[in-house]
Amino acid sequence: INTTQRRGLRDRAIVELLYASGLRVSELANARLENFNAEERILRVTGKGNKTRLVPVGAKACEALAAYLSGERPKLVKARTGSEIFLSSRGTKLTTVRLWQIVKERAKQSGFEANIYPHLLRHSFATHLLGNGADLRIIQEMLGHSDISTTQVYTHVDQQRLKAVHRKFHPRA
Repeated sequence: INTTQRRGLRDRAIVELLYASGLRVSELANARLENFNAEERILRVTGKGNKTRLVPVGAKACEALAAYLSGERPKLVKARTGSEIFLSSRGTKLTTVRLWQIVKERAKQSGFEANIYPHLLRHSFATHLLGNGADLRIIQEMLGHSDISTTQVYTHVDQQRLKAVHRKFHPRA
């Protein structure tokens, strides 16, 4: 995402945070300044069922968020602005619909032909963690799933990858 474009810093921070932390789009829309600890790189979010959890924020996402918070967000603040992290041009919190639009628009501008949407970034977050050896129980916690069976959907994707690798590299596959 070109950060020199109008709202580029904000939009980059949105995409980075969705992917780096596996947030639901509703959690991102409701993320508040007082719930972000830049020093610890932790964001406290309220998910489904009004459950609160702490999610780690990766280094690149933290950098993108810091750039937005110091460079672009102050210009968006109006007299009646709340403490939501992500603001519209009118100084109001971004809606989930607008966040979807931003992700789709920025993906298209970046040359992605596939249909990119916020939940795909959440799915990629979990799949990449699992593919790199993260424990399923930890992924469950990070995603805010109350039931492990919801998280186990990602093991199917990993099994597909295992089968593909087996077919490609094993002489008797």
